[in-house]
Amino acid sequence: MGKKYVYSFEEGKADMKGLLGGKGANLAEMTNIGLPVPTGITVTTEACNDYYAQGGKMPEGLEAEIKEKMVGLEAKIGKNFGDAANPLLLSIRSGAKFSMPGMMDTILNLGLNDQTCEAMVKATNNERFVLDCYRRFIQMFSGVVLGLEHHKFESVLDAQKEKRGVHFDTELDADDLREVVAAYKKVVKRETGNDFPEDPMQQLLLAVQAVFGSWNNQRAIVYRRLNQIPDDLGTAVNIQSMVFGNMGEDCGTGVAFTRNPSTGEKALYGEYLINAQGEDVVAGIRTPQPISKLQEEMPVIYQQFVDICKTLEQHYQNMQDIEFTIEKGKLYILQTRHGKRTANAAIKIAVEMAAEGLIDKNEAVLRVEPGALDQLLHRRIDPAAKFEVIAKGLPASPGAASGTVVFDADEAEKQGQSGQKVVLVRTETTPDDIHGIVAAQGVLTSRGGMTSHAAVVARGMGKPCVCGCEAIKINYAEKLFSVNGTVVREGDTVSIDGATGQVILGTVPMIDPELSPEFQELLGWADDIRTMAVRANADTPEDAAKAREFGAEGIGLCRTEHMFMAQDRLPVVQEMILAETLEDREAALEKLLPVQQGDFYGILKAMEGFPVYIRLLDPPLHEFLPNIEELVVEITELKCTGGDKNLIAEKEELLRKVRQLHEFNPMLGHRGCRLGVTFPEIYAMQVKAIYQATAQLVKEGVDAEPEVMIPLVIHVNELKMLREQAVEIAKAVQQEHGIDFDIHIGTMIELPRAAVTADEIATQADFFSFGTNDLTQTTLGFSRDDAEGKFLPDYINKKILTDNPFVVLDQAGVGKLVKLGTDLGRQANPALKVGICGEHGGEPSSIGFCHRIGMNYVSCSPYRVPIARLASAQAAAGGESSVSTK
Repeated sequence: MGKKYVYSFEEGKADMKGLLGGKGANLAEMTNIGLPVPTGITVTTEACNDYYAQGGKMPEGLEAEIKEKMVGLEAKIGKNFGDAANPLLLSIRSGAKFSMPGMMDTILNLGLNDQTCEAMVKATNNERFVLDCYRRFIQMFSGVVLGLEHHKFESVLDAQKEKRGVHFDTELDADDLREVVAAYKKVVKRETGNDFPEDPMQQLLLAVQAVFGSWNNQRAIVYRRLNQIPDDLGTAVNIQSMVFGNMGEDCGTGVAFTRNPSTGEKALYGEYLINAQGEDVVAGIRTPQPISKLQEEMPVIYQQFVDICKTLEQHYQNMQDIEFTIEKGKLYILQTRHGKRTANAAIKIAVEMAAEGLIDKNEAVLRVEPGALDQLLHRRIDPAAKFEVIAKGLPASPGAASGTVVFDADEAEKQGQSGQKVVLVRTETTPDDIHGIVAAQGVLTSRGGMTSHAAVVARGMGKPCVCGCEAIKINYAEKLFSVNGTVVREGDTVSIDGATGQVILGTVPMIDPELSPEFQELLGWADDIRTMAVRANADTPEDAAKAREFGAEGIGLCRTEHMFMAQDRLPVVQEMILAETLEDREAALEKLLPVQQGDFYGILKAMEGFPVYIRLLDPPLHEFLPNIEELVVEITELKCTGGDKNLIAEKEELLRKVRQLHEFNPMLGHRGCRLGVTFPEIYAMQVKAIYQATAQLVKEGVDAEPEVMIPLVIHVNELKMLREQAVEIAKAVQQEHGIDFDIHIGTMIELPRAAVTADEIATQADFFSFGTNDLTQTTLGFSRDDAEGKFLPDYINKKILTDNPFVVLDQAGVGKLVKLGTDLGRQANPALKVGICGEHGGEPSSIGFCHRIGMNYVSCSPYRVPIARLASAQAAAGGESSVSTK
């Protein structure tokens, strides 16, 4: 027996998302718990994958199975597909395992043709309604299936409205719409060379193939890449009997969330339109009413909807995003899914649902996507700032942004990639604009509501968005918008506040966010669950203090070279580097010693009670000297202008030294512990500064816990030599001050040889800190700066690599070395502490890997500490985030 490609709603259930897609599985589940769902069938994701496997051809048996299931559908409804007397009409929607909003437009009213249209007129006695359905169907089908551009039909409709002197579609009568339908058919004939298809079964089969085709359209590919959704899942096709929200004033359609997706408030949030079809709400063609107003207009329907929302939230134990239609005073539920939400809302909902007993604390922690916490760490407009508000729209996605105005998604992408901060301004956005939204700082639209495409996509990306700002009049031809006499042209700067809906002229001051009590509570639960410590990468007392504020339990990487770069210190550092004799170098180092001691004193004090891993000097010395080309130019100019001969001689000597230190490949050159081997006095000064600061703090009663980290080790003998020097200095400081403190010396594992000989190296180390940035470069043979700017995007686009390995740890390659090094190190030294301090230490899936191989800690930038705390807890709780805010 062949595969079963088509399921009736009664045959499915919620846990069949992989086969029926999220939408199909939820339609089946709602049908089986007794909710008023228009009956239908679902074509599986397997059919989609087989369609592609067979070169874009319908799998064998699928057409027959669809026809067979349609017979059953007709029997349930009591209408016949394509019947001249009592026709059945259908809606066609795509639905993948993971929600991908806007990937393919819905096709409504499928099955209409000239014959069924006349039958519908007789059945409803409402010619205007039927012709409105027919013109919508032709436009939707032509766009989705035939690939015709939306504007070709909109221009026809606009011309008819202008001819009749009306503003809204609803003001056109039956005669007007008959003209529109005829004109639409002419557009199809002109553009395709063929008549619009009249056979309903042909319409249906073409629509099914169009849904399959939508899986690999450009916007779907971009969306999957952004949200790390696999390309081989395929999409299901949901074929559902039509219900009509546009048959009159006792009809309507809407979208609602069981809780506010922006704030998390426990209250219905959504919009609806009277006498409209579903696409009218999300397309932004008419500005909808808030769902609360439905209580006034249709109180019985409203209460029924409230009760269904409660049922669905209790059943799924999650906030739901629900689409509904009211046909002649009867409520139908068209879809439910876990609602996408902002990070702030996700936290509030998770904490409150745990308090309500709907979920436990473990599940609450799993409900928040760690990466989305970035949204809460973004800046917002300073309340004390003075600025000029020129318009106000709907606050569709929180946060604030400033940028130059652009009116085109391609231009937004172009400028965004070149480093410009832009705000994308559109009448309304469509899924084709997704690349521009990605590149923009924020989005402003003149039409559309809180559930429009722009709002949903921006919220998912954590970008501010203001929608439905009807006061702004956009002129695409002249690349400007005007509002109350103010003209804003492309290239001018505006700011938007997605929390208030304000549109502001110019740039406004921003401030750092404050973390909500719910956020702190959730992170407290995460801390109780996780088993790995979370530290921060911090080089200053200020960074250390910020890290503690975000919950860091120490510093996993303090980069001492950053301290050398300060303008008041650089001349002394250069003096040390340029010294010709050991005596001269030590004299310069003596000047640096108290400065370094002060640095370490401040950081150790700020992180009192927690360990601070201090990495000794890592980059090659030439990085502290002037650029060769700039020196050559400077010397040439001095000579050509008759400059001071002594100054020229001084510059030429500096050039000689810089050339002497120049390396062809400095990343693999004279850096890290190799400097310590060649110039042991440099590391000796740093170690002495660390322990002098420690002694000072111990005398003051401060619990200082320094741990000295020696970078770029490849051989145990390097570490042995430098460890002995460090321990000797530490003991000398203890003796000098008559005090005691712990001495911990460890190393960074950032080269393949270090990982594969970790058992030898561990005999001389108290800890390993994996520097996965350099380990990724040396394992893959990628120079990060060159790869990311040149060929790495091609590797990702062509799916040679799934992710940027400098962002997401390459677990199959680099990860194996990390695990090998961890296992070998602990075999030789069971007390060895192991952690990670590369940027991967703040990336959720990499943190999960670190947990699985038994690391003691991860370390990341201060602003990613909350993300690491949550991701570490999710790994310990046995899962990953179960709700996406994307």
